Amino acid sequence: MSILISAATDPSSSDSALGGVAEWAVSIMEAIGAPGAGLAIALENLFPPLPSEVILPLAGFAASQGNFSIVEALIWTTLGSVLGAWALYGLGAWLGRDRMRAIVEKVPLVDIEDVDKVEAWFLKHGYKAVFFGRMIPIFRSLISIPAGIEKMPMLKFLGLTTAGSLIWNSIFVFSGFFLGESWHIVEEYAGIFQKIVIAAVLIGGIWYITSKIRSYRRKKAQRTAEDS
Repeated sequence: MSILISAATDPSSSDSALGGVAEWAVSIMEAIGAPGAGLAIALENLFPPLPSEVILPLAGFAASQGNFSIVEALIWTTLGSVLGAWALYGLGAWLGRDRMRAIVEKVPLVDIEDVDKVEAWFLKHGYKAVFFGRMIPIFRSLISIPAGIEKMPMLKFLGLTTAGSLIWNSIFVFSGFFLGESWHIVEEYAGIFQKIVIAAVLIGGIWYITSKIRSYRRKKAQRTAEDS
């Protein structure tokens, strides 16, 4: 797999801060083949900072070089996605609703009423959230935890996770397969999408904190007025 190593360390891709991740993914695939790609994706689910947008195109590129077949790449990466998601589902199930609510009560600016709203939303839209969440950076991993907390039926969870992950994985694995040594182009465009998602999350977080602070000040002012 020396061609894989040279591709991962190519100057055109090493400018990315994720070049080390590419080398790490290549070393795993070099050691154990397609199961290595699955292992890397399973770890990516458990540790979201590891980018599937790098690992999956590399798996496709490895398939294009004949190191393993495209079908093996898809099977193993999807299996890795499901196993990683299942582990996080287990974490959510272990955490449980009562324990989660007890933790939330200690978090500043978060009300139990907010948790109830999120819970109601997930009970209504949870199946869609699990399926489509597999195609959104960051949320791909995190969505498994509330599914576990809410005890989503395991078979449905695994089915939706498999379907959503297969779509996401196929896009990137096939891109790497057809782009060959230019696989890093996929990461560049995916990186833009991820930045948009992160920006949206930050904006939403700022709006939430601001609204909570304003609400707290209004309640405090009302209590002061009533006491006086």
